[in-house]
Amino acid sequence: MLIPQPVSHQPAPGHFALSAATRVSGPPEITTLLRELLGLPLPPGGDITFTLTEGHGPEGYELDVTTDGVAATASTVQGLRWAVQSIAQLAPQVPCGRIVDAPKHAWRGALLDVGRWHHPIGFLHTFADILAAHKLNVFHLHLTEDQGWRFEVKRYPRLTSVGAHRRSSPLGHTNDGLDDGRPHGGFYTQEELRGLVAYAASRGVLVVPEIDLPGHTQAAIAAYPELGNRPEVQHEVMTRFGVSEHVLNAEESTVEFMCHVLDELVDVFGGPYVHLGGDEVPLAEWSARYENPERLLGWWISRLAAHLRTHGRRPIVWDELVGAGVPEDAIIMAWRGPERVGEALAAGHEVIAVPQSHMYLDHGESTAPGEPLSITGPLPLDRVYSYDPGPGVLGVQGNLWSEYLPTPERAQYNLLPRLAAVAEVAWGTAGDAGEFRARLAGLLPRYEAAGWNYRPLD
Repeated sequence: MLIPQPVSHQPAPGHFALSAATRVSGPPEITTLLRELLGLPLPPGGDITFTLTEGHGPEGYELDVTTDGVAATASTVQGLRWAVQSIAQLAPQVPCGRIVDAPKHAWRGALLDVGRWHHPIGFLHTFADILAAHKLNVFHLHLTEDQGWRFEVKRYPRLTSVGAHRRSSPLGHTNDGLDDGRPHGGFYTQEELRGLVAYAASRGVLVVPEIDLPGHTQAAIAAYPELGNRPEVQHEVMTRFGVSEHVLNAEESTVEFMCHVLDELVDVFGGPYVHLGGDEVPLAEWSARYENPERLLGWWISRLAAHLRTHGRRPIVWDELVGAGVPEDAIIMAWRGPERVGEALAAGHEVIAVPQSHMYLDHGESTAPGEPLSITGPLPLDRVYSYDPGPGVLGVQGNLWSEYLPTPERAQYNLLPRLAAVAEVAWGTAGDAGEFRARLAGLLPRYEAAGWNYRPLD
């Protein structure tokens, strides 16, 4: 059966068998997507029909399956895309019956951190495929870190010629203090990212970029020392994992610099949101230069949020901004614990629930011998599945920070199959964990067929 579990399923005897001769009709982007996912020619015809009708909501859909064919209806192309994913998951023998389905939460996402490790652009396309297969509709792309700047800014080329490269990385856990001695670097051109945005959109996934600031900016300061609080010092791109003490200064020239960065960012990423970060900002450098340093985080985010509004974009920030002068229209990603979700809601914000206790998939699933190195753990599958964000949230998201995930294969091992649990929580149909595990076992062959790495079920 499906993951995420549908809202309503009425089974009936029999099945519809998909084959090379199966015919399909509907909007071109939908029939093309079905052909791509199934790897079948699917000539025009009426065996599988996709129809736009009223009454299903922005992402809802219905599937009516008989032994003669499949009828999919939805009110939007997005709803039809989720119908396609359901058919692909059930293929090649689609069980007869009726499915009526719609998500509970509008924001259902996953974060991929490419700041710590630059992953190939092809893996970002794969990541979009993985999200869509789980009916997740947001790809949160964390593009900048102390350890690397990955977004091409044509006005400021040193951000990538310098800031995208570090001389070495930690060997083992960063707390061990060992160095691998190997340079690492890379960035994405604007053209590559435009291609990613279009590819993800064809699967119903919105790519939301994050430029993290005013902290987590040592790579940018290494490229342009005048952005920092000690411009006479030439810092390097950070070679250990953790939080750098070097943060942006509060000068007008630095604000203008970052506004220019955002101008190029919004030109590449066409969606309504930009994530501005705002997490883990040490105050030491500000305390040495400015009065009331604790006010500068809200000041920074407010200045850039105002600039985003001139582009018609809305800011998203981490939960450190709650009560710190954050703009009222900012969406809060609550990460430091489940209680932060309630605090952000009580402060009047729209909230995306991403508590590290349940939704940080960079945490190892187990700490048993033989597990690959992760930043911490354990975060078992059942704990992810048990998360209840409570009423009133805009959505739910799983976060994949990459300190110890240097390759696509390693990233997928931490991501899957726990992302399936995130997806069902976000869809709003999570129930019995044992029943979920039984359905999940049936999904693993699809991972294998797609060539996706995953951690075996216990």
